Amino acid sequence: MDGSDALLAQFLAHIDVERGLAKSTVKAYAADIRKYLDWLDAQGIKDLVDVTSHDVESYVAALDEAGESGRSKARRLASVHEFHNFALRQGVVADDVSSRVKAPKANGHLPDVLSVDEVIRLLDAASMGGSDDPVVLRDKALLEFMYATGCRVSEAVDADLNDMDVDERVVVLTGKGSKQRLVPLGEYAIKALQRYTTIGRPQLESKGKGGKERRAIFLNKRGHRISRQSVWEVVKTAGERAHITKPLHPHTLRHSFATHLIQGGADVRTVQELLGHASVTTTQIYTHVSPENLIETYLTAHPRAR
Repeated sequence: MDGSDALLAQFLAHIDVERGLAKSTVKAYAADIRKYLDWLDAQGIKDLVDVTSHDVESYVAALDEAGESGRSKARRLASVHEFHNFALRQGVVADDVSSRVKAPKANGHLPDVLSVDEVIRLLDAASMGGSDDPVVLRDKALLEFMYATGCRVSEAVDADLNDMDVDERVVVLTGKGSKQRLVPLGEYAIKALQRYTTIGRPQLESKGKGGKERRAIFLNKRGHRISRQSVWEVVKTAGERAHITKPLHPHTLRHSFATHLIQGGADVRTVQELLGHASVTTTQIYTHVSPENLIETYLTAHPRAR
């Protein structure tokens, strides 16, 4: 297609350099968009300005005929959305025709998700009116940390003090297969963590016997690394105080994190990186709540990052 190779190169440079996406994610975008451009070229469409919504729909139908799964089609369409939106922002096209084409519905159970208001109620309930009790400070920091990062409960339990950089507002999480990823920490989480680590955690640490347990961010009443079961209890107790009737468990915060980011405009591949999903198709389930283009990044999308 005329000029498309240059535009694709600009787009890939944008997500690689300016947005800092992982090399594997940039490579996946490149493969998806190249496939799309090759299909358009085969249809005799030589310029992106000539593409219509019907053409995009026909492309998705062609993927269906090729036997691709619903999740695979949704992932490829997410890439097409990103590319067309980039073309619009660059002034290459006057309209994002792909925005009117929705992803095919994937089969499967949708995750339990809290509204932003419910998350705020949950986090406020954990603070117990601003108490300086070390356990209360820990619980508040723990829930803020989990919602800010979208981490798995095991990642919160395993997180050590040296994994976190409060000044840079980031934390290194170790996920499945010992794979590490860097995740931002929003302002609310930073404040809660600072109060906990300066006031509450030293009191909890003094109850322990030292050793490697002292490295953990979150400690129990005996000064040991907090357990997964204890995290469940923290979430459950805060939910009861907040009078939340929805099913509530640690993964609910992870589901809410991803859903709220996408609702706020974050693109699905960025959310994939933040969640530590091996495949974007796993992340795609969270797009069921958002008909908008997935264009923004974490700091502008997360309701408690600013």
